[in-house]
Parts: sequence; C-alpha cells; structure tokens
Amino acid sequence: MSDIIKSASHPDLLHTRFASVADAEAITRLINTAFVVERDIFDGDRTSVDGVRAFLETGRFLVAEDSGGLAGCVHVELRGDRGYIGLLSVDPARQGYGLGRKLMDVAEKFFYQANCVAVDLRVVSTRAPLPAFYRHLGYAETHRADVPVEARPKVPCQFICMSKTLG
Repeated sequence: MSDIIKSASHPDLLHTRFASVADAEAITRLINTAFVVERDIFDGDRTSVDGVRAFLETGRFLVAEDSGGLAGCVHVELRGDRGYIGLLSVDPARQGYGLGRKLMDVAEKFFYQANCVAVDLRVVSTRAPLPAFYRHLGYAETHRADVPVEARPKVPCQFICMSKTLG
C-alpha cells in the first residue's frame, strides 16, 4: 500500500508505505517524540526498539515520509474481522496540519480492503483532546478499561475504548 499525501506543513509530498524491521529505530524515535506529552501521565518512554519490533510481529506500521524522513506512523493490526489502531504518532513539528487524520484514513482503507467490519482503538482518559478527535472521525466510546500497573501511570487514568463501523 503506497499512497501520496499532500502536506500543508512541508513542500514535499508525503508517501505512505508499510514499515519494515529496518525502520524500527526511526519509528521508536518518532513515537517517543510524539508521546512526550504523556510524561505527566506515565514514567519513561512510550516504547522501545524491542517494543516496536514486537508490534511488527503482531501487525504492521503504516508510515508517512518525505525527503526529511518519517513524519508520522500508525500501528495497524488485524484481529479477526476487526482492525485495531494504535500508536498514532505525528512528528511534533508537523502536528496541526491534518497528517493524523490522513494516516487514520489510510489505516481505515487498509482495514476496509482486508474486509474488516469495524476498527477499534483506545486512548488514555487524561488526554482530553483525543476522544473528541476520534469522535470527529466517526468513532464512539464502547467502554472503559483499567490501565495495567506495568504501564506505570503517575495519575489515576483509564483507557477509553472506541470503535467505528466500516462500510
């Protein structure tokens, strides 16, 4: 899957593709940079190179890149007739220009072509803008789940689980 996304934030065109294991270090840097806003919620980095490699064993990463390197990524995983989206990450210098929405569109297209009936995701309850962002994209809250202790939350929080029907 390779799509071209026009970027308002950069003069180059962004190309999307599936990542390979060789991209694991660059994806790790991108995710940890994008998720730095969660430092008030969780201790440490969001993921590691080994963590990204583990995600590549259960699913794939769609990445958006241009001549400057990776601009964004999202993890996509097939779970039967449902898709799961996680780790939507956009380089902070490129946030606010619609790249997250465009990556979501590409991810949903991937799931639609894989005959998924719905897409699921989860966000941390303390990240106030995120549920509204996903609701705007057609996702609805289905339930809440506890954040596991091993995630090391510093503040009380839950996962808000959301879903969108495809088709």
